[in-house]
Amino acid sequence: MLNKTIIQGNIEFGNEKSYDKALKMFISRAEAYYKSDILFEHEEIFLRDSLSLTIPRFVKQVYDKSYKNTAALLEYIVQFGISGELNMWLLHEGKILDFRYLEPSSDKVAVQQYIKGKNLIDEKGKEDEAILALNKAIEKYNRHAQAYERRARVNFILKKYHDAFRDYKKSLGLDPNNPYAYYGRANVYIHQEKYDEALEDLQLTIKKSVALQEIHWKARKLKGKIHLKKEEYAQAEFELKLFTKRKFNPESSLLMHKREAFFDYGRILINLEKYSEAIEAFEQSLDIEEGYDKIKNAEKLRYRGLAKQHAGQNGFIKDIKEAANMGDKEAAKILEAYV
Repeated sequence: MLNKTIIQGNIEFGNEKSYDKALKMFISRAEAYYKSDILFEHEEIFLRDSLSLTIPRFVKQVYDKSYKNTAALLEYIVQFGISGELNMWLLHEGKILDFRYLEPSSDKVAVQQYIKGKNLIDEKGKEDEAILALNKAIEKYNRHAQAYERRARVNFILKKYHDAFRDYKKSLGLDPNNPYAYYGRANVYIHQEKYDEALEDLQLTIKKSVALQEIHWKARKLKGKIHLKKEEYAQAEFELKLFTKRKFNPESSLLMHKREAFFDYGRILINLEKYSEAIEAFEQSLDIEEGYDKIKNAEKLRYRGLAKQHAGQNGFIKDIKEAANMGDKEAAKILEAYV
């Protein structure tokens, strides 16, 4: 049975010895273990100039056996690497049948220190330890694009924006296909209020990722928010319409962003004079119980009331009054005009 596969990523081996060993094992195991029933010839993915295994983006209908053989072989070969990652998906009518995230996990110092630093990033209070580990990874292999990207992320958390920008730039110089580095640098640009540069990096985040990755949708949501701030409503509508209509997995953290996304989408639609759609967006935002945002329901009610007013619908005064009773000062001012 044929299913769709998407494979992309890059593994660096760091030196000719490791590269040659990986190449030799790829060729021999492809024949001995899998009878050459794999998706790539070695000439297609092994690049001696960069001592790497590189798959920019491979999309094809394949047989399950060929996919599984390729995944098993690449999983073995990746362990000769010193940095990088590969992502593999097998899909049937949009449903994920299999996903593999492959990265080096050998006992090489650069590999182990990178893994240690990466795991410490999300532990509050462990930022200095994370940077120390990532520093060691970079000292052992100064072309470690992922280590620079993760160190940049820690520096951003610590509000060391200059250092974060420097590391994101270094990471992208080594690996211009890393969507996480573009997304991170976009956030630095936003902090600097360089919104045009941020939009460029967010567009590259979208281009370098696939719609199966959370980073793809985080970039779309943030891009829509910046367009809204710049009063570029048509562009903002495009991004947030895609985001709000997307069905995410129940375990996805992106669900926690939907409440704010619907609210921003409603504001965009008001400015585009699409009032009925705006009302629906605000109702969706009000119906979602959990989210990362801190937007008060009173503000959502005020906006829904304004959308109802523009749409000529009944009930807008009720929304404005309820918002005012909840402490919304803008709603109270609007209400005064009707008293």
